[in-house]
Amino acid sequence: MIGGRNGWIAWPVGIVCVGVVGGLVWLAAPGVPSAVQFAGDVLRSGSAQLEEPAHSPDPVVTLAAGDDCRELYPSDLWTELTWARDRVLSQSQDAPSTSAESVRDALSPDVLMTCAWRTGDGQTVTTTLSRVDAAAAAIARDAFTGAGFACAPLAAGVRCTHSTGTFDEDDIVAGDLWLVTTEDGWHPEGYTDRLVQHLWPQ
Repeated sequence: MIGGRNGWIAWPVGIVCVGVVGGLVWLAAPGVPSAVQFAGDVLRSGSAQLEEPAHSPDPVVTLAAGDDCRELYPSDLWTELTWARDRVLSQSQDAPSTSAESVRDALSPDVLMTCAWRTGDGQTVTTTLSRVDAAAAAIARDAFTGAGFACAPLAAGVRCTHSTGTFDEDDIVAGDLWLVTTEDGWHPEGYTDRLVQHLWPQ
């Protein structure tokens, strides 16, 4: 009833109101399934975010024995190595080429790949990636130091270097990986640093 008015006016107004509400419900009905689906997606998304670990480990390139050498290199370094026609790449699973043979024997590497580059005039860069015992980094520093290498801690392990004339050797032992590079007369700029960043991104 509408206060201050007769019943014969209130009843028609009430009927009109009911009709308007019914019409709005009829118009909104097609959107109900979408609204329900949207609410469900929001709830599922929130649950998934709560289930994610608070801290995830830094990504590391995953390589296995027999993988192509291309997987070892970041794109910019790969382009620099391959742009000249006289550069030849030989891929194998040869043992690491290192002047510290006693260290190689101690680490007992399981070679994943050896990527040997050679220029037309005989300059070479050879890199070997191997699996080693997860505790290898703990003994590598003393072993390489004893072999005359200069070693320094690396965020992921230890880095040891040795130079003789135009021949350089760079060894990285981190986690269960050993990356060793020898350069004879050819020293691509930032070669090892870029491999380290590719394999152990910071």
